[in-house]
Amino acid sequence: MTDGYAARLLNEIVAAAVEREASDIHLENGPGGGRVRLRIDGHLQIWAKKEPLNLAVLLTRLKLLAGMDIGEQRLPQDGRLSYRLGSRQLELRLATLPTVEGEKLAIRILESRRGLLPLEQLGFSEENLRLYRSLYRAPHGLVLLSGPTGSGKTTTLYATLQELNEVGKNIITLEDPVEYRLPGINQVAVNPRAGLTFAAGLRALVRQDPDIIMVGEIRDGETAAMALGAALTGRLVLSTIHTNSAAASVSRLLEMGAEPFLVAATLRGAVAQRLVRKLCPRCKKFAPADEAEAAYCGCTVGTPLPRAGGCAVCGGSGYKGRLALQEVLPVRGELSRLILRKNSSDLEKEAALCGGSLYADGLAKVRAGLTTAEEVLSTVERPPALAKF
Repeated sequence: MTDGYAARLLNEIVAAAVEREASDIHLENGPGGGRVRLRIDGHLQIWAKKEPLNLAVLLTRLKLLAGMDIGEQRLPQDGRLSYRLGSRQLELRLATLPTVEGEKLAIRILESRRGLLPLEQLGFSEENLRLYRSLYRAPHGLVLLSGPTGSGKTTTLYATLQELNEVGKNIITLEDPVEYRLPGINQVAVNPRAGLTFAAGLRALVRQDPDIIMVGEIRDGETAAMALGAALTGRLVLSTIHTNSAAASVSRLLEMGAEPFLVAATLRGAVAQRLVRKLCPRCKKFAPADEAEAAYCGCTVGTPLPRAGGCAVCGGSGYKGRLALQEVLPVRGELSRLILRKNSSDLEKEAALCGGSLYADGLAKVRAGLTTAEEVLSTVERPPALAKF
């Protein structure tokens, strides 16, 4: 009876999450009982269920399926399981957390056929896509993608690898974890408990005669030095780094102890990325800008701006799906000279003179009616210089 209840409840929750295109499921205990929340287009929403939820039974079932210790509730645990929902094959990545109200479980939903999109469908403007392709189509060098967790960096990297993938190239990735399988590409999952860290894995990768290396994340000085060294010896290296802007990616490498001459010689460029919700095409509308919106957007009060409506298609939110904002920064000319002088304070200023920004890309997508000023405002800071509609 208990197993049947847990199986039915799990199937209902996963089915609802997939139907609403949620990226994550949160199972939480609280004073008022258990609740389930789904992360849809980057925002958490309650999954409504009429009867009270017995999350303890569901948590136990999930931990068993994922090979986790059901008797351990005092320490965080990680697990992973394959889950079939009708004709769809899902990978569920689990992480528990002990709270004062009981265990909390976060589930990341991965589906190979949903995550692999071409670059043309990731929101790049025509100019940004041209600039980005000029970076990774070089025969060697380091290309960095920056942004916070959940900003779509891995999706962009996978799309890039798909475009680069061909029989004549040996492409190897080092990831934590491997989120989607890419046919024809050698993918390696790091395993710190076994000693396979990013740095150790990268040392092994360069001995595999690679043409292209993708490192999931540059987290420390050792990994940064090895990535730069691999790029210097004739490989194309793609990676991510946690910074707020493309120029800050350069500064971060220097802060990690990377030699300025290595950074200047090997770093092809950096891309900063954020995700914003996309307006539902069925119910979006336009309304005059108020003073706050006009000040942020650099337009006049009363300029028509796109707004979120609300309909059955988007569940009343006014948004359906997400799109990326990007800033692409090629490293050349004066930027290279500033790196050699280790002049981090002027890097951001010079980068601003080089052209685009996340803010400018966001405004362009507001003008195109793809998202709202409110969405861009909640994601990207407005630079000192006003942009005009």
